[in-house]
Amino acid sequence: MNPLARSARYLRILRALAAHTLSRELAFRGNFLVKVSVEVLWLAIMLAFYKVVFARSSNVAGWNEPQYLFFVGCFFALNGLIEMLFLDNCNEFSELVRTGDLDALLLKPIDEQFLITCRRIDWGCAPNVFMGSGVMAMALYQMSWRFDPVKSAAFLATFACGVAIAYAFMVLLTSLSVWMVRNQSLMEMWWLFSSLARYPKEIFSGRWAEPLGMFFTYFIPILIVVNVPANVMVRAFDPAMVLMMLVATAALLWISRRFFLFALESYRSASS
Repeated sequence: MNPLARSARYLRILRALAAHTLSRELAFRGNFLVKVSVEVLWLAIMLAFYKVVFARSSNVAGWNEPQYLFFVGCFFALNGLIEMLFLDNCNEFSELVRTGDLDALLLKPIDEQFLITCRRIDWGCAPNVFMGSGVMAMALYQMSWRFDPVKSAAFLATFACGVAIAYAFMVLLTSLSVWMVRNQSLMEMWWLFSSLARYPKEIFSGRWAEPLGMFFTYFIPILIVVNVPANVMVRAFDPAMVLMMLVATAALLWISRRFFLFALESYRSASS
């Protein structure tokens, strides 16, 4: 099968999975509405907190209020997309390993990583993407931002790279469940990574914080996930950081793919 036909096939499968999970979600509308309400409240608390901060300071680590508002919206949209598409699937991987239900998935004529990490879509997190996009639009309006096709294209490309980098880290952590079986502590590390991505890398300055910022920018590049797209759109366009993000994305996707396949080779099925 040629790559184009293969991609079309997987898109059709993803659409069918999305429709199936949406119908299941709507069967419990109360739970769906409560989850959406919690996410709206969480965003409101974040915005209120930063409003208080900027009431006492004109900038935070070189970011003025509209720029930081765009950063918060970018994080909320990106994190919402990750949680919507991948988080629940990766959380359930250890249970598949423990119960042996992974056997049934591995027997299906489809790529294992795609099926394991994309089989369910958490529609309760979908509003986060729209709310984050709304916050970004509001920030651009406050800045009187004028449309720039180069910056817009670079933002979309780096935003997609940010999603891919976060996904790669999640796959790496999830793969360890093959040996550790239970992954609660591993997913706690994911929350640590997502917490780091919530802040501009410029706040990591000073004697002790700067090495930490360098480590999570160049060695474990979680800080660039939101920082680079937000910088590209509302601050300085840094071609070197964009190039670094493209390279990091390709490298991490390849590494996570190899590690995932290696982990599956070590898996012992329930029948063995």
